[in-house]
Order: sequence, then C-alpha cells, then structure tokens
Amino acid sequence: MATLEDLGVSAFINIVGAFAFLILFAVLRIQPINDRVYFPKWYITGGRNSPRVRGRGVGKFVNLNLRTYFTFLNWMPGALRMSESEIIQHAGLDSAVYLRIYILGLKIFVPMTVLALLVLIPVNVSGGTLLNLNKKIMYSDIDKLSISNVNAGSQRFFIHLLMAYLFTLWTCYILYKEYDNVAFMRLHFLASQNRRVDQFTVVVRNVPHVSGHSISESVEQFFHRNHPDHYLGHQAVYNANKFAKLVRQKERLQNWLDYNQLKFERHPEKRPTTKRGFLGLCGERVDAINYYRERISELDEKIAYERQRILKDPKAIMQVAFVTFDSRWGAAVCAQTQQSKNPTKWLTEWAPEPRDVYWENLPIPFVSLSIRRLIISIAVFALVFFYMIPIAFVQSLANLEGLEKVAPFLRPVIEIKVIKSFLQGFLPGLALKVFLYILPTVLMIMSKVEGYLSLSSLERKAAAKYYYFMLVNVFLGSIITGTAFEQLYSFIHQPPTQIPITIGVSIPMKATFFMTYIMVDGWAGIASEILRLKPLVIYHLKNMFIVKTERDREKAMDPGSIDLPENLPSLQLYFLLGLVYAVVTPVLLPFILVFFAFAFLVYRHQIINVYNQEYESAGAFWPHVHGRIIASLLIAQLLLLGLLSTKKAANSTPLLIILPILTIWFHKYCKSRFEPAFRKYPLEEAMEKDILEKASEPNLNLKAYLADAYLHPIFHSFDDDEEEEKIEVRVDKGRSHIPSPTRSEISSESPPHYHCPNKNCIGSSKGRAKLQKKTVKSQCTRLSSPVEHQQPHHAYFRNPE
Repeated sequence: MATLEDLGVSAFINIVGAFAFLILFAVLRIQPINDRVYFPKWYITGGRNSPRVRGRGVGKFVNLNLRTYFTFLNWMPGALRMSESEIIQHAGLDSAVYLRIYILGLKIFVPMTVLALLVLIPVNVSGGTLLNLNKKIMYSDIDKLSISNVNAGSQRFFIHLLMAYLFTLWTCYILYKEYDNVAFMRLHFLASQNRRVDQFTVVVRNVPHVSGHSISESVEQFFHRNHPDHYLGHQAVYNANKFAKLVRQKERLQNWLDYNQLKFERHPEKRPTTKRGFLGLCGERVDAINYYRERISELDEKIAYERQRILKDPKAIMQVAFVTFDSRWGAAVCAQTQQSKNPTKWLTEWAPEPRDVYWENLPIPFVSLSIRRLIISIAVFALVFFYMIPIAFVQSLANLEGLEKVAPFLRPVIEIKVIKSFLQGFLPGLALKVFLYILPTVLMIMSKVEGYLSLSSLERKAAAKYYYFMLVNVFLGSIITGTAFEQLYSFIHQPPTQIPITIGVSIPMKATFFMTYIMVDGWAGIASEILRLKPLVIYHLKNMFIVKTERDREKAMDPGSIDLPENLPSLQLYFLLGLVYAVVTPVLLPFILVFFAFAFLVYRHQIINVYNQEYESAGAFWPHVHGRIIASLLIAQLLLLGLLSTKKAANSTPLLIILPILTIWFHKYCKSRFEPAFRKYPLEEAMEKDILEKASEPNLNLKAYLADAYLHPIFHSFDDDEEEEKIEVRVDKGRSHIPSPTRSEISSESPPHYHCPNKNCIGSSKGRAKLQKKTVKSQCTRLSSPVEHQQPHHAYFRNPE
C-alpha cells in the first residue's frame, strides 16, 4: 500500500518528467527543421509557408540565435490569446466544444475542492478511528484523510451527506448551464454558416429491390412520388473496393515516377535505374522512368476496365443513395420522418458532411448490420472482462505485500527503500498506461466492423466502448483486485444490492493508486502530448527515407485530428474519479484540478497550431459527454451509499436514496430540453433560411451546387486528364516551403467541397475528376481543386512565433 513517501516519489518523477518534456518542447519548437511538426495547422490553412523564426544565427535547420531560447514559455500566453469565436473559425466548433469539457471540469471541481479541503478533511482527520484499530490492519497516511478515519455510526456522516447533496446540486447546475451554452453554440453555428451541402442531403439505406428496375430507378420513382415538390436528384453508391485498390497502386507508382524524374532532372547525365523484382531489390535492372511509365500504363488499362465493369454491373450499385432536395425544409422532413409502412425499408437520416462519410461502410447490406453489431457486442464484453487479467497483474504491483507472498525470493530486492517507493508510487500507473495504449485502435476497428456511415459516428461508438472498458477495468477492476474470472464470478453471483457495498469498502483504499495514475497519465502524459515525440521522429524518418515528392511531404506532415475515441473516455474517467472521491477521499481533488488546468492549456495550443479536424459534426458528441458525467454522478452516489451502509450510518444512509432519483430526473429533463438540438433540425429554422436564401439569391442553381457534393470515388481519376491541375513534384529536403494559395485563388461562390479522409476516397487531394456522363445521370464533371479541400484562411489570427 502506497504511503505519502511513495506518493512523493511518484510526484517528483512525474513533475520532473513533465518539466523535461516542456523544456525539450520549447527547444525543439523553435528549430526551423521542426516547424512542420509543431505548427502544421498553419501550413494546412495557408497561414504559413515557411518557418517564422527570424534573426541572426537562424539557419535552415537549426536555430543558433540564443535570444530566442529565453522565450521558451511564450507558447503559454499564445495558447490563451485566441478567443473562442476565433477558434471556431480557425479549427471548427468540434474543437471549441472539446476545449469546453476541460473548462467544465474546472467549473465543477474548483469549488468542490475548496469546500472539501476546508470542511471534510478536518472532519476526517479528527475521527481518529484508524489509530485505534488493530495494528495488523494495513492503512496509509492518506487513509487518515479519508472517510475511513470516521468512527462507525458517527454523527459526522451527516456532514458527508450534506456535502454529497451540495456537490450533486452544484454539478447539475453547471451541467445544465453548459448544456444550454453548447446547444446555443451549435444552433448559432449551423444558422450562421453559409450554405452546406449536407443541409440539403439525406442518406437512404435499405432501398428495396423492385423487379425490372435498378436501384437508381427505384430511388428516382419513390422520391418523385412521395416528395414531388422538393426532390432534386440522387447519387448512387457503388461497391468499388477493387477499383480503389488499383488507384492506390497507381498513386504509389506515380510517386516513384515523380521521384525518378526529379532525380534525372538533377543529374541529366545519368538515367535512374531500378530492378523489376520484389521492392526493386532483385531481378533485371531496367530504366526506372520507362519502367514506372509502363507499369502506370498497364494499371490505367485495368482501372478503365474496372470502372466500366462497375458502371455496367447492376450488382455493383448498393442499396444506399444520397438524395438531394431543393430546400432545407424538404430535406428535414425526409430525414426526420418514416418513409414506408414497413419500418425496415427506405430508412432515411441526415447525410454526414462529405468529409465525414466513411465510404467503406456504405456498401454493407442493412440485414448484416444487426448481426455485425451483435457479434461486436459479445466481443467487447469478452475483451472488457478478459483484459482484467493484465489489470490484476498491474494491481499486484501496487500491493507489494501480496507480491512477496507469491514470490518470496523477490523480498530482498523489493524491501530496498528506493525500489519499493518506485514500484508502489510510479510503476503501477505507468504499467496501466502501457496496457491501455493499443486498446483505442482495437475498439475503432470493432466500430468500423459494426458498419456506421460516418467518421464522427465511428469515433463516438469507439469512445463509448473505451469508456465502458475504463469504467469496468481501470476503475472497478483497480478497486476490486483479483483475477478476471474471480471478479466475473463475484459480479454474477452476489446480489445486486451487495455490489455497491463490496466496491464501497475498497474505494478509500485505492485512492493512492488513482493519484499515481493521474500523475502519470494526466501530468507527464499531457506534457508528452505537447512534445509530440512520436510524430517528430516519424516525420524526420519519413523525410529522410520515404519523402520523394511534395505530396509525400504533405503526408508526412499530416497531424491528424484530436483523438476523440481515446481522449473523451479518459476525460470522463477523471470526472468519475473526482465525483467518487470528492466525499470519500477529498485529497485526490487537487490532482484532478492540476490535470484539467494543464490539459486545457496544452490542448488549446495543439488545436490552434497542430490538429486539423477531419470533419465537422458541430459538437454532436456533447450529449454523450453530458450523459457519462451524469452516469459518474450516479455511480458516486451509489458507491457512497454502499460505503456508508458498512459504517453503520443507519440514520444518514437512507437520505442518500433521494439523490439518484433527483439525478435521473435531471438527466431526463436535460435530454428532452436540449438533445433535440443535436439530433434534429427544426423545420421553422429550415424554412426561415430557405426564404432568406431565395430572397438574396433568386437565381441560385442549387442542382449544380449539389451535383458533385457526394461524388462517389468511382468517378475520380488520377492524373490522366490533360486539364487536371499539375501537382508539384519537386522537393528539397532542406527546404521548408510549400507554395500556398492566395485568397484570390479560392472562389467565394464555390460550393464547399471537402477533403475525404478515407483512404478509399480515390479523388482526395488529386485534382480534376472525370465523369462518365453517358452512363450515369445527375453527376457533375467538376471536382474541386485541392485548395477548396482545406479550411479557409484567417489572416487576422496571430501566428505563433
């Protein structure tokens, strides 16, 4: 059991580690060679095209200007300088709402921490129960500050009961205000935006087969008949996985061709060569440029054949379509109503924005979706409980007494004071962090198998799975140590009323472990987030060995977006720990506060300078955040109820029963009051925007505007059209410049086109698109240029130096 000394060792290691990461970040970020790693957002938006570090001694790679090293902390005020409205314009509403979760944590826990430290700590310390217990019972100095130190049956428990009521009322009040604010921000964001293609588009699934009609003809007839006044057109969805694979192969070959052409331009006296065999390592040596041109020509023929085969094969058209309407009102009516008397046919929902579509899941038949989700649910259940085995091993490190009994030969080493403090104060939290490292990737794969249509839905489902995992394994599994099967047997066979009692007894004893976990994950872990050591190493390795063209450099620089499937459940775990231990062991709350304040600062910097959100869901994940904080509140109340029942607090315990009832009522009220803003589009607002738009733009050609909004990857081509925009292939590894577009290059009247993050979206970042006009109706021959794929410029933002 960890002591105050062990916690001191852990705090020292993590604080020193965090400062080391921050100092290293401050040094690395001002090196010109690292500018694309620490400020990629500004390159992507066009706000920066070269490193901003200037002055004498600043070279292409290393900054030797010593004066700039004394400004290593200027990133902190820089992270706070941009207002919330500017962040919304710069990074989107999702990013701004994500940051508000950290502010929410501070709003909830700052008053709770002050009140708990001033009231509950003195009450617990003066209890003195642990000092009078048998010496054989193990306890730490932290337990003296917890509810465990209060005598059984004491009237002091009424103070804990009062604090539980105050904390619940305060949490609900802040949650209500925040839900109201975020709902208003979402509605304002949607209302203030210019025309968006997803406002006019509905995705239709499970289109029935009609004898003698194709899927496209069935969609056309159905919506002409049932939505005659507003139906505009539709886009079919093709199963083009093989086609996408061929195009990816061509892209790789084209990259090699660009590289060898560049190599020949630099050294025209010598033609580059390669080998025909595996990875160019074996076989006959041939001229590289001619070889890759031949390979590309062969692939062009295969791609053309595969395209025609898909277009002519009626089985390639899936039972899904994107249906467009001539007004927001018409799309809202269709998306939010039942289309057929058979509720399993003609299923409609709002189409994700084009960047948010996960194309690979569109061809999945509707019948298989329920089977897939059942299988994944069973797999997640098994994963959650079988993962308790490594979690139990981690907890054995936190209980060295049990480890000594199992392995007595380790006793001489374990009893060394420094090693013992390290094992109990630092290693358990680190080991748990390592075990959880690969889990988000596994859960995201599971969510993809379930068949959701959008990236945002996939991330929310993966986050839900990860939250359940964190709740069962990290929280409950860490409290009730033991093997997976013993825990599973215990949960199944004991009465439900005994579960809170069993867990409640163990909660105060595990406070020290969670303190070490918070320091490892929430202090040092957040500091390592801003350092970006892994992306830094990967970028330079790619730049050294893989980057051949400017396209490669952009891929190597790609920062990705906020990792919501991992970050949201981790955040919700901190809310759970704070709410559970606020009354039980209040000394844990300052650790939570440090995390929320530090993480807010770090992620604000990352959102401004690093992350590039792949899609915009307008804060659609907020109801899930609210619901899980409410769940944390309920768990805290039930566990406190179980704990007090073991303390013979018969007079005060029954009064706690009211709290869960009030909390559930509050959640249902918020759900009915605010959640429709995240699930539906008000017809009143849709009609109002339609009227205003028709008055301001009476000659708007909406059909042309929507024509290629959801253009399927089957119609995209790769560099085989003479009219397509030329892609710059020159690259100098010592040069940190990408020609960026000016505002004049971006048409303000063009419809919003988005970069598709899915690797199967063949046309992403490619240039012009070809369209088979003779084969497919109502498609558009134009694909937006790569410039339109990016976020708009915001020149008035202050660029970080």
